[in-house]
Amino acid sequence: MLGFILAAAQEQNMVQTFIMFGILILFGYFLIWRPEQKRRKKMHNLRSGMKVGDKVTAMGIVAEVAEIKDNTVIVQNIDGSKLEMIKASVTEVLDSSN
Repeated sequence: MLGFILAAAQEQNMVQTFIMFGILILFGYFLIWRPEQKRRKKMHNLRSGMKVGDKVTAMGIVAEVAEIKDNTVIVQNIDGSKLEMIKASVTEVLDSSN
């Protein structure tokens, strides 16, 4: 009789362990992975929507888009100098109408 009770208790502990792992995985998905995916998608859409004349901020530099290439963007500073930057470094895009 005592062996049966111990076996049932061990089985219950195993089920509780699996439930806790499941809750941990859901916690990680909804609080860590999913918001990061949304942020990445938003930044990708922001960068792919850039057009010539937009003002952009990258690494603290505010400049106007002069030319757009596949993976880079050439920006023109207020003094007329041009810089070529990787698109992934752009953190903010302001429409040219602003």
